[in-house]
Amino acid sequence: MANHRNAEKAARQAARRTLTNRDRISRIRTFIRKVEEAITSGSKEAAVAAARVAESEIMRGVSKGTLHKNTASRKVARLTKRIKAIA
Repeated sequence: MANHRNAEKAARQAARRTLTNRDRISRIRTFIRKVEEAITSGSKEAAVAAARVAESEIMRGVSKGTLHKNTASRKVARLTKRIKAIA
């Protein structure tokens, strides 16, 4: 338990950020899941459309500090690679 005022404030901020980051990551996972569903259905057009939305959401997570830039790039690259394999 925090014993100083600034430590108590830091604990409150950390709890608030944790909730926000958890929501953002959940949202990103949802968009990635939509891309994966489109890939498994075999619809390349739907997969490309879903990937475009998912990529913007992933990069938004980077700009907000939720995801690391390299992690986001890796996720986008792997999704793109799977979409190209549909052909």
